[in-house]
Amino acid sequence: MYQPEGVLDDVVERLVAQPLGLFLLRQHFKSLPSALGDAAKIDGCNEFQTFYKIYLPLAKPALATLGIFTFMGTWNNFQWPLIIANDTEMYTLPIALFAVRNQYFAEWGLMMAAALIIVAPVILVFLAAQNYFIRGMSLSGMKG
Repeated sequence: MYQPEGVLDDVVERLVAQPLGLFLLRQHFKSLPSALGDAAKIDGCNEFQTFYKIYLPLAKPALATLGIFTFMGTWNNFQWPLIIANDTEMYTLPIALFAVRNQYFAEWGLMMAAALIIVAPVILVFLAAQNYFIRGMSLSGMKG
């Protein structure tokens, strides 16, 4: 049965607790100069303020990248939903696309139209976060 109160926990787990997310954010935070934190302490910021006002805005490109990877991995997930879905109403879109084909004949026009509909949200999320990617690439080349 679907439990909506666990959705936030699932999102946090997928964004942070995955090995790719840990590695990506660790490497990003290691690349930031420690002088930023020291300057914030001198200005009177506590640890939370330093993280929230200094480090978190600088981490937006890494968080956007991690969000895109997480969204794509969840959206295109095939194996786990195929294992646990015991009813056709529970199928995710990639499994439904797989189920559209027939054993001996595939209607390719219908399958390509469905694939376009399935891939459209991924493209829209990428286009929405594209500015963060460009900003991240331009900031990574700056020496400070």
